[in-house]
Amino acid sequence: MGHRKLHAPRHGSLGVRPRKRAEELTPRVKRWPEKSWFDILVERLGNEAASQGVVARPVLLGFPAYKAGMTHAIIVEDRPNTPVTGKEVFTPVTVLDAPPIVVLGVRTYIIDEEGYLKTKGEAWRSPYGAVAKAFEELYAGNPLMGISVKDVVRKYLHGLRKVNHGLVKPEPSSEYGFKFVAESSESELKDALSGEIADVRVIASTIPVLSGIGKKKPEIVELKIGGGSIDERLKYAEGILGGYVKASDVFMEGQFVDVIGVTKGKGFQGVVKRFGVKELPRWHKHRKGSRKIGARSPGFGTMSEPPQAGQMGFHRRTEYNKRILRMGLNGLETTIEGGFLHYGLVYGPYIMLKGTVFGPAKRMLILRHPIRPNLKWLPLSGPKIAYLSLESKQGI
Repeated sequence: MGHRKLHAPRHGSLGVRPRKRAEELTPRVKRWPEKSWFDILVERLGNEAASQGVVARPVLLGFPAYKAGMTHAIIVEDRPNTPVTGKEVFTPVTVLDAPPIVVLGVRTYIIDEEGYLKTKGEAWRSPYGAVAKAFEELYAGNPLMGISVKDVVRKYLHGLRKVNHGLVKPEPSSEYGFKFVAESSESELKDALSGEIADVRVIASTIPVLSGIGKKKPEIVELKIGGGSIDERLKYAEGILGGYVKASDVFMEGQFVDVIGVTKGKGFQGVVKRFGVKELPRWHKHRKGSRKIGARSPGFGTMSEPPQAGQMGFHRRTEYNKRILRMGLNGLETTIEGGFLHYGLVYGPYIMLKGTVFGPAKRMLILRHPIRPNLKWLPLSGPKIAYLSLESKQGI
């Protein structure tokens, strides 16, 4: 510690080392839960869950959404055995823009000789019909969209080509100007879904054209299917292949989810801001030294435990057990006056989470069924929202 005269324990967790910039904005889900939220409710609550219409079924274990912004609400606290149970309490809420996703492909896995997952096969379907159907059913009635179905599909294909040139090729003579060339035959689909299969996942794409930011380039993510037997999962995957999936098909109001994404970048910062170390007193001939912590030791090539200056923010992180307060199909009912700062309007399906969520506006986050839920309290519905603030946040 050098010339430090005060005792100070080490700051910062070593579990998140190295604190370097994320490799990409689209996070990869490294682990998936063994059971979905619906499986947990049916297993733990039984008839009580069945009376609320909750059944164990195959379901996607994750869903991507865009962070729009924050506001606040007054809810009736439904947590049991608390001093404010049944009373109205203030809570900040985060609104996520959750346009439907398109299931472009299905990928199956087997267990190899070393016990790891190995790709068995995959099949792809054209997204034309799914994108057009999603727009007509969820957005066509919104007078603020100001875009046609043809333009939505054309912009989506244009953005998909920028993400992956092997999926889409230019086709000037076609209706949309582009052609999806990766579509698989029926025999390829049958081969991918037959045989000894250990796991099944879908290759899904976002439709950012339908979001408030009007982005073109979609994100392609791999989402695992959980719940039911492997045969039921395969049947479910075949049923949604080439179609679209809404957030309400994956989650339910009141449940807990994990949020995975990349935090807001802060750049290169010193030890005081990066780790919160105590700044020592300043005196004559010793001004800048008050911010230093001493030698890093023991040397190069080893992990440094003392706090040091470096990259802060723009890290891939996971936040556990965030509660869904409300989901809906009309985002204008949660959009504040003037739109969310740095984002705009939420036109279609949305997800409202309790509390804060890391990342700036427009950041794509993946919501996952909880991997370590609190089994002491399993809510079957969301709390009653007595008041939701839609006041403008301009100038605040």
